[in-house]
Amino acid sequence: MKAVILAGGYGTRISEESGVRPKPMVEVGGRPILWHIMKIYSHYGINDFIICCGYKGHVIKEYFANYFLYNSDVTFDMSNNSMEVHKVHSEPWKVTLVNTGYNTMTGGRLRRVREYLGNETFCMTYGDGMSDLDIGAVISFHRLQGTLATLTAVQQPGRFGAFNLGSEDTKVNRFQEKPNGEEMPWINGGFFVLEPEVLDYIDGDDTIWEREPLEVLSKEGELSAYRHNGFWQPMDTLRDKTLLEDMWNEGKAPWYNKIVSTSKVSY
Repeated sequence: MKAVILAGGYGTRISEESGVRPKPMVEVGGRPILWHIMKIYSHYGINDFIICCGYKGHVIKEYFANYFLYNSDVTFDMSNNSMEVHKVHSEPWKVTLVNTGYNTMTGGRLRRVREYLGNETFCMTYGDGMSDLDIGAVISFHRLQGTLATLTAVQQPGRFGAFNLGSEDTKVNRFQEKPNGEEMPWINGGFFVLEPEVLDYIDGDDTIWEREPLEVLSKEGELSAYRHNGFWQPMDTLRDKTLLEDMWNEGKAPWYNKIVSTSKVSY
């Protein structure tokens, strides 16, 4: 099974970092967040990746062009102009990097990699979200549902006090500090399992995946939701990046700790 990762956006909300590199290449624990996401999928036996590049896509290409060299023990013999590889520590990944345009929307980027997907079920996610999600469980759930698309539904704990206020109201009837659990709405967590037919719901480069395609799939009863109650954290801002970095430095990174503590499963 293949996994598509959208990595072509401008990342304007984290411009402190994305001014010099695409957001998926912003580092957490000395590794690009893109690497962390790929490690999550690789843990479940998914090692074939299609990365949709756009803004500063050359940075991603250069990273993978040198990845094997960076993760191997090598001897350079200058007199003979040769290189000998002794030990290889890199992952068994196959990475296809596709230039999907600078201003292409999320749906358009997915449509542009159609020729690399074949006619099989595939995964798709964004290049800026961390989770301890059980990818294998999502895939199994998707197959049982029999729909064209499955998204991962998550609840993000509230950061601020919340209350209801009607258009004409001047008094607060109910206030809750940092709501969570049943008080929080379910939102799109960004980890999808899709059938190739979903590409027919995308008109062109200007199509936003989260709008027309998902709206139509929903109306047709072809969109399922897998509820994930575990860890989920996007990296939209510098604050989010700092939060993830702190988790890593403290040895409390849920997305990675789950990988190293459980066995691999192939799908």
